[in-house]
Amino acid sequence: MPKSTTLAMILAGSRVDNLNVLTYYRPKSAVPFGGFARVIDFALSNLLHSGIEQVAILSQYRSYSLINHIGTGAAWDMIGRNRGVSILPPFKDNSDNKCHADWYRGSADAVYKNLDFVQYHDPEQILILSGDHIYKMDYQDMIAYHHKKDADLTIAFVQVDKSKAHRFGIAAIDSNEDGETGGRLLNYWEKPESPEADWASLTVLVFKPEVLYRALQENQESSSFEFGRDIIPQLMAQGRKVYGYKYTGYWGYTGTTEEYWQASMDLLGENPPIDMEAWGLRTNMEHRGIRDAQPALIRDGAIVHNSLVYNGCIVEGTVKNSILFPGVHVEKGAVVEDSVLFFNNHIGADCKLSRVIMDVNSVIGQGVRIGPEATSKAKVVTLIGWNNHIPDNMCIGEGAKIYPNISSEQWSKVKCVEAEEVLR
Repeated sequence: MPKSTTLAMILAGSRVDNLNVLTYYRPKSAVPFGGFARVIDFALSNLLHSGIEQVAILSQYRSYSLINHIGTGAAWDMIGRNRGVSILPPFKDNSDNKCHADWYRGSADAVYKNLDFVQYHDPEQILILSGDHIYKMDYQDMIAYHHKKDADLTIAFVQVDKSKAHRFGIAAIDSNEDGETGGRLLNYWEKPESPEADWASLTVLVFKPEVLYRALQENQESSSFEFGRDIIPQLMAQGRKVYGYKYTGYWGYTGTTEEYWQASMDLLGENPPIDMEAWGLRTNMEHRGIRDAQPALIRDGAIVHNSLVYNGCIVEGTVKNSILFPGVHVEKGAVVEDSVLFFNNHIGADCKLSRVIMDVNSVIGQGVRIGPEATSKAKVVTLIGWNNHIPDNMCIGEGAKIYPNISSEQWSKVKCVEAEEVLR
């Protein structure tokens, strides 16, 4: 087959406990975002606009939603003679080596187990990136820098508040070399307790193939198999040419429910930090029948302020600073504010929702309150898992977590869900 210049491998198999019920039945990369899309759409759209046409997605945790969303890859123009997207789940083979017949033991192990796929494509460079970050990047600029420096590995970094740096892979970059563009890594720490620098890894890595192959093989002798924790420090210790590429645009890290909520709110306002139209975000419109949704209906007396309301919604009440996915119905007298409601939720008359993230297919009875009492605004997110039927006049305190599929019998025994309470 014709030689591809870049092969992209998207890490998309993780669940992320901090997102709680939102990743109960799907990987983090398949979590809905922005009123119609999924988180992985940002990475796929970046690849599309960067002209990278050979893509593999490494999946593991509850892959159905992700597989259903990717479809043929046509939504991102990744279908054709010399372009395509492949989903690579864990597999078993006839090898006597148990490491070949097991679940992916980490991000590096996932790529290692698919080296035959990688080597078949014979790429000039391998781009490995996370499928669960929200940003806009032209990867060709980073690849050009990688070539300019003749680097073995180039990693994208973004500057973060030092008080939060302990959560990320952090690098000290030699800024004397290329200033605002990047420089050679002077040091790298994976989630350091006391960070000495503030450049955080975006988990966007460009490798020379032969360097990656050798590093992954050597890593198999280890008991840990992660790019951040193992491969990068391993190459640094070997004196390899590891460079940092400085990214200065918006970066949404949706590692917790509060971060997911904040990234969603960054879609709103007069000059939102996330401009999906300007970024050219693509999604699979066939997934969940988005393409077939009828225009949104805003009935007489309804109020919609600073909100994204997608096709297929019916609004009879009040919606403020919120994002409604297709199929959401807000009945008369209901007030929804600072909230994100996924597909096909029904909000009954006279409900009050404040700072709520609600997964798909729930029915909220009349007069239900989710969030703080009276007129005050919630300060923490309340999570509602999918397929719940919440009885009339139920009170759910702010910060509560409702797991998916709570039975009607169980709901009948609940008088009120207290703030921060977990109902499962």
